[in-house]
Amino acid sequence: TGPGTINPNATLLLPSASFDLTVRLWDVERGVCQNILVKHSELVYSVAFSPDGRLLATGSFDKAIYIWDIA
Repeated sequence: TGPGTINPNATLLLPSASFDLTVRLWDVERGVCQNILVKHSELVYSVAFSPDGRLLATGSFDKAIYIWDIA
């Protein structure tokens, strides 16, 4: 698992970039994975929230950036 970032509006949600080509959304309070985002074809190395916390950007070695609506 690679970098993670905290959602500015939902402090209990933590996305983590992963070398298994996914991004996992973690419920920090319960310690469980709530969702797995799958779209990249190479290692995911970057995740970042929009300022309002509604969108998540992910970056990968596949040279793609995806924007996810996680609201």
